[in-house]
Amino acid sequence: MRKDKLLILCTQNSARSQMAEAFFEKYGGDILEAYSAGLEPTAVNPYAVRVMQEVGINLSGKRSKSFREFLGRMQFGYVIGVCKKVEKQCPSIFPGGRNCLSWPFEDPAAYEGTDEEKLAKFREVRDQIDEKVRMWVDDFRHGRVDCQLCRERKE
Repeated sequence: MRKDKLLILCTQNSARSQMAEAFFEKYGGDILEAYSAGLEPTAVNPYAVRVMQEVGINLSGKRSKSFREFLGRMQFGYVIGVCKKVEKQCPSIFPGGRNCLSWPFEDPAAYEGTDEEKLAKFREVRDQIDEKVRMWVDDFRHGRVDCQLCRERKE
């Protein structure tokens, strides 16, 4: 069975996009191939690694990737931006992507506070991403996925 490919884009590919990729693999790995990348990749955030470990997902072997690694090499049925910066650039970065979706989650890495407060912020964003991905994969399985953003851009 051929799997649909999707790319999750973020600024640094250090937290939100890494978490989303892992949740897509968890909930839809049998029907989807998920990849993540960043506009300005850095390193996977240790707080992201830690909070994902809490839910049984190991990010420790993952690396941040540039979106350029995928340009012209892969076709994606869905390109999902998980930050506002990517939202504006998605159509120009991946003009061949059939569906560009915008899921702008708050950047937990930008949160300032104590170690425990930062962990709490990462957990909050992790849980939001988990819920969004789980619902989207369920809709995808049942043919209910719709790309409103794509239609709006064409009008």
